[in-house]
Amino acid sequence: MKEEVKIINLDECVTNALGLFIHSPPPKLILNKFKKPLVIGSGNAAVTGRILFSNKEAIFANESNYLKKLKNTKRIDGCVIISSSGEKHAPIIAKKIKTKKIKTVLLTNNTKAPANKYTTKTIVFPKNTEPYTYNTSTYLAMILAKTQENPRKIKEHINKLKKPINLKKYTSFFIIVPEELEEAKEMFQTKFDELFGPEIQGRVFTFEQAKHAKTITPSNSELFISFGKPNKTFGKHRLNIPLPKNPNYGALIAVGYYTIGQIQKQHKPYFKKNIEKYTKQASKLFNHKISVIVE
Repeated sequence: MKEEVKIINLDECVTNALGLFIHSPPPKLILNKFKKPLVIGSGNAAVTGRILFSNKEAIFANESNYLKKLKNTKRIDGCVIISSSGEKHAPIIAKKIKTKKIKTVLLTNNTKAPANKYTTKTIVFPKNTEPYTYNTSTYLAMILAKTQENPRKIKEHINKLKKPINLKKYTSFFIIVPEELEEAKEMFQTKFDELFGPEIQGRVFTFEQAKHAKTITPSNSELFISFGKPNKTFGKHRLNIPLPKNPNYGALIAVGYYTIGQIQKQHKPYFKKNIEKYTKQASKLFNHKISVIVE
């Protein structure tokens, strides 16, 4: 595959993203004029929305259910669409929202986002050139704009981490995250789906969730990875990875993605071998060109 040599692993993508934000900080995220916004995103964009508006009485939706949520327009005083590309579903959704005469803000990483022509305001965040679906610098930029964490300190913490060895012998990974940062669970699960599909299993829970019948069937090929808090209870094989002091979502997602990148490096290149074929299929599905490398 010609594209394979150009595809970096997820851990390198994380350090590149943090390097970008050190020199090009994300813009300030000022969206306090909305009290009850409809926040729409697909996949990890939806998770990002829940993180950004965790302190708001927001209504969260995705590309499948936003029309249903729109029926209750009396409660909605604005709309925020989150899309790194501003393409695919985003312009369709934005156009529909415009017909309802609802003020809409687009959060994107694409200065030429097609959805822009239907929105009231667009906030563009910095991004790096990355492999399709990685979306590391994209949504991390938005999250750091919200949490105001220092990307330099996160990168320094990652550089000090001891790189795990012998990850190749495990085909299942049980990820444990802090309760107060539980929204990251879906992001980690999505990364396992994207990078490994059915070949390597990734299960993600908080410490408290792990107590509820998640470990009935043990496996010698499963590694338990805990972030921020040492795991002294679950699993035979354990790896405890510290987080920076007083971590927020930016730190957890960066350290988590970096760790998943270490798993990627030590296993077969499932993603690299299959992504070109997938993007060709996706291009037909969405009726526009989707590249292996997103500029």
